[in-house]
Amino acid sequence: MDPSLAAWAALVAGLVVLLLVDLFVVHRDARVVPVGNAAWSTLGFVAVAAAFGVVLGAVESHHAAGAFFAGYLLELSLSLDNVFVWALLFAAFGVPPASQHRVLFYGIFGALAMRGAFVAAGAELLERFAWITYAFGVLLLASGLRLLRRQGDADDGRDVRSSRVVRLLRRALPTTARLHEAHLFVRAAGVPAEDRPRGRRPLLGRWYATPMLAVLAVVELTDVLFAVDSIPAIFGVTREPFIVFSATALALVCLRSMFFLLAGMRGRFAYLDVGLAVILMFIGAKFLVERLVHVPTGVSLAVIVAVIAAAVGASLWRERRG
Repeated sequence: MDPSLAAWAALVAGLVVLLLVDLFVVHRDARVVPVGNAAWSTLGFVAVAAAFGVVLGAVESHHAAGAFFAGYLLELSLSLDNVFVWALLFAAFGVPPASQHRVLFYGIFGALAMRGAFVAAGAELLERFAWITYAFGVLLLASGLRLLRRQGDADDGRDVRSSRVVRLLRRALPTTARLHEAHLFVRAAGVPAEDRPRGRRPLLGRWYATPMLAVLAVVELTDVLFAVDSIPAIFGVTREPFIVFSATALALVCLRSMFFLLAGMRGRFAYLDVGLAVILMFIGAKFLVERLVHVPTGVSLAVIVAVIAAAVGASLWRERRG
């Protein structure tokens, strides 16, 4: 597959349009996103991804379409953990529900740029160094084992406000004591005296950062950490950078709607980490044995669908029994 520059430009332009429609049409006002609204917008984004896969299959081949759908489902599945981490983050900082959509918009925009860089770097490494396939395999196996060890751990009590990233940001920038809606920076003249950082001058004599900037920084950092797993995993399905990026990007665009749909449901998916661990270890093993055994894309897609369905089904069955 050798996509033209026009194909890349159309993909990027389409992603920007989807983000802007979501921000300025679907969720134009700063308000709490209803579950029904989140469900319909999630279905809309999934429909767009499905249409993209169908068109890709018609223009290229059914193999390309299968690789896209496998990569899309893989990224969407692995990103579920990201959704639940965001929920913990917003709770820790006391971010009002009405402001959460705007900060997630900023975060997804930054995540798309970073994922593009990850995809380009991964494709270049795989092209230049044959041993990188083994490194990716070991990385994914280790990530899967880490998820299995994490199963049942009570890590919801972590105070992300005291993380190193937040401390460094507050040290570097004069930051208000409280949030100011979804603003990352506010004019110093409008900040009450009790809300100003003590002994710190405003940036350029006019601006204070707000804790929302720290929230955004942690959102971006968590995405980088998740990308270390997800990008190698998708390269385990296909080596085509266009398919890898399109699958990743379309899954990311859907994440904001999925957040408002699923954020409060983490406790219902008791076996989600087990399912994700199995998928990561499967893709890792696929990397390690690819010179000996060829695993077709259709098999990868079937494994991803079956494992996620089993994990969700077992979780719901356990909840009903409990």
